Amino acid sequence: MKLKEKNVLITGAAQGIGKSIAFAMAKQGANITIADTNLEKAGITAQEIQALGVKGLAIKLDVSNPDDVASAFGTFMNEFGRLDILVNNAGITRDALLLRMKSVDWDAVLNINLKGTFLCSKEAVRLMSKKHYGKIISISSVVAFTGNPGQASYSASKAGIVGLTKTIAKEYAGRGIRANAVAPGFIQTAMTDAISEKVRDQMKSSIPLGTFGTTEDVANAVVFLGSEESDYITGQVLHINGGMYM
Repeated sequence: MKLKEKNVLITGAAQGIGKSIAFAMAKQGANITIADTNLEKAGITAQEIQALGVKGLAIKLDVSNPDDVASAFGTFMNEFGRLDILVNNAGITRDALLLRMKSVDWDAVLNINLKGTFLCSKEAVRLMSKKHYGKIISISSVVAFTGNPGQASYSASKAGIVGLTKTIAKEYAGRGIRANAVAPGFIQTAMTDAISEKVRDQMKSSIPLGTFGTTEDVANAVVFLGSEESDYITGQVLHINGGMYM
């Protein structure tokens, strides 16, 4: 198993891509903490994780709240005693064209997506530095590199994650900490399922491989970056987009 007995905290992992990441890492032997605003769904996911023969813990967490973050990491450490891998997955969208975008919506997206990644990474670095080992994996997006109409806030937040990741990698490589990002393209989710077939076909036409990715595609990339196979990789972005951005 690639992640046997590694202790992992994943934000926003009660459902969607985060849940797929949690299961993929658990199947490789990792103990998983599901940190999410929805404690009920997080608890269900944690129970499902436990059925795989590893430890599963659910924590209620608003990643944009510094006190919440400190408390969540404290709870995690009381349970596991050591943080090996942090996956910054929590994220939201509040889409609108620039001239129609409200400041409150801009702030909400940046607070969760970018500030949340900053706050959780800061706690992780503090804990990992003591052991001179750790991996921080943050979920960015293809739109960090391409931009996307109607997604100024989301694109900016995901681009910020790339810059933050590279800076963490440079600042803390000497303490054995690796920081990398994963940038998914169009991934098959409940959100894409709700889009009309015509629009889905238009989206697929921009992808050389001609299809959407799966949440498992993203999860497999995270497993790789969390494993010893990626120990000589830091400050990088792994693109999972079927070739739509090269």
